[in-house]
Amino acid sequence: MTPAAAEGVAKNTARPSAPRPRKSVTGTRRTVAALFLLPALVLLGALVVYPIGYSVVRSFYNASGDGFAGFDNYRALFTDDGIRTALKNNIVWVVFAPAVATALGLIFAVLTERVRWGTAFKLVVFMPMAISMLAAGIIFRLVYDQDPDKGVANAVWVGVHDTFAESSAFPKAHPGRESPLTPQGGGFVTKAAVRTGDSVALPLVGVAPDQMPGSAKNAVQAKPAPGKITGTTWQDFTRGKGVGRLGAVDAAELGYPGMRIEAVRDGKVVATAKAADDGTFTLPAKADGAHLRLPASNFQEPYNGLDWLGPSLVTPAIIGSYVWMWAGFAMVLIAAGLAGIPRELLEAARVDGAGEWQVFRRITVPLLAPVLAVVVVTLMINVLKIFDLIFIIAPNSSQDDANVLALELYRKGFSEDQPGIASAISVFLLLLVIPVMLFNVRRLRREVRR
Repeated sequence: MTPAAAEGVAKNTARPSAPRPRKSVTGTRRTVAALFLLPALVLLGALVVYPIGYSVVRSFYNASGDGFAGFDNYRALFTDDGIRTALKNNIVWVVFAPAVATALGLIFAVLTERVRWGTAFKLVVFMPMAISMLAAGIIFRLVYDQDPDKGVANAVWVGVHDTFAESSAFPKAHPGRESPLTPQGGGFVTKAAVRTGDSVALPLVGVAPDQMPGSAKNAVQAKPAPGKITGTTWQDFTRGKGVGRLGAVDAAELGYPGMRIEAVRDGKVVATAKAADDGTFTLPAKADGAHLRLPASNFQEPYNGLDWLGPSLVTPAIIGSYVWMWAGFAMVLIAAGLAGIPRELLEAARVDGAGEWQVFRRITVPLLAPVLAVVVVTLMINVLKIFDLIFIIAPNSSQDDANVLALELYRKGFSEDQPGIASAISVFLLLLVIPVMLFNVRRLRREVRR
């Protein structure tokens, strides 16, 4: 090789070759790619970017939109009573609703993992997710109805209550005309004291015949007994000439079975008795000189359960309906994560003597931590914008007590015609969601790096 040729080879070797422009895998140029993305970018700008920007700008103007209000609308977020209540309720929602739904989902996923009918159970639990918020709201508006004959929640609650504390059978009973009884402390007491050997009549009215207890029998006039006080308490309902006698037991009248009678002297109960099915009762000689009292417990109204949609319980009640819907979502995601846990770890722990609770707490839950984080974060974002359930379930009388930011946004923007404050609430909601979304994005990136 000549010196000139060698010198040329050396120059070519020393000089790095210019990198060739990379082509797309599909051979698509950037211009063509941009044209394909353009419709999506236009839609993104029109449906997302523009509304956000307009809301931010509008939040600095007054209700009419022609005057600059500065930060007055944002100041109202912390001074307006309705918005402050909504903010407090949102905090309750964010703290409790995701935690309860995730906990139930975890319990369902773990307990049904090794049973044959676990798939069917998961299907039933997940089924509420197929129901819209509107339909779920209507369902639970009926579930929480105050009337036990309509509302399932109160039907169950009243059934349990009446199992341990039976309601009175005579809530509407009261003395009629020319009665020997007078009202006292929710009950009734005789106007005059009674003596041994007397047969006392305690007539009442006000109970419809079809509402009388099934054990009630035809009333009987109690016969006097030496050294005792006898009497009858009955439904004195027959009226009219030739039909019945006022204040006297007639053949067609029914006794008050189970009616409690107290003998009261100097403010103290000295004897008690309970009426038989025919209304008759007997008191011992120590009741001599006492007044007979029918205590208020005989006339208590039937227990109608809890006011689920009242001011104090409306928010927990609506959270319960939300958990009913979303526990299935949490269960499905957690069950998928549970299926990916190596069974060797669980079996090794059991062989080493760990109990099921220790395996669950020390191995299952830590390995499911990424999945649990996904579920909790997703539900937190979801409850920050909850609106449908509260708007439908909460009645007008307690909607202020169940108020949340999304509902207050709707009310300010459409009912109260304050679009400036409504825009400020929407921007504030966006600011609340952004940190949760950033946390989720960072967590996903860490998972990808692993």
